[in-house]
Amino acid sequence: MGAWWNELTYLNQIFYGAAVFFSVFFVWQLIAALMGLSGEEGDADAGEAAEDATYDDFEGGAEADALETSVSFQILSIRSILTFFTLFCWGYALYLNREMPIGTALTYSTIWGLAGMFSIALVFYGLRRLTETGTKNLNTSIGKAGSVYLDIPAGGSGEIRVTVSGVLSHVKARAIGGKELKSGTPIRVIKRLNKTTVEVETVE
Repeated sequence: MGAWWNELTYLNQIFYGAAVFFSVFFVWQLIAALMGLSGEEGDADAGEAAEDATYDDFEGGAEADALETSVSFQILSIRSILTFFTLFCWGYALYLNREMPIGTALTYSTIWGLAGMFSIALVFYGLRRLTETGTKNLNTSIGKAGSVYLDIPAGGSGEIRVTVSGVLSHVKARAIGGKELKSGTPIRVIKRLNKTTVEVETVE
């Protein structure tokens, strides 16, 4: 192993090292994402049955939606970038090891990276859609416990994971009082704001 490593060019060693580095973070991200998609949240005591909530118009709704979209895109980009650099570095290191011209190796490695980036985005899009199948009635989530999936900014909306109509789902949410809630914070749904958004409070 040591002899093989010493025979590599300095550039090849750099890309092998980078490939291992990005692979570790890619595997960690992959496991964390799959656990988040397949995990189940326990139900809290429902208490009194809630009546059908009415639509509550709130200030900054458009800005909150825009912020949520940008947050979702940012998370998708992080996962995609990890995938790209993982495949790009492995491809470039292996192609250089075969003494392929640098320009050709760069082109092929970039293609592998881009293909992986779009593939992983498509896979997780499909997995997320699977967790949201079925007809949703957000009223069934009222009183249920869950956790914040995407950060809820102060005065804005994020996303939570909670059971809706018996299915673990991702739902747009705002915090009571416009508080900021970080990803992973335990919450309870207390109100439906509209057809797609609920209001939550933190729980111990």
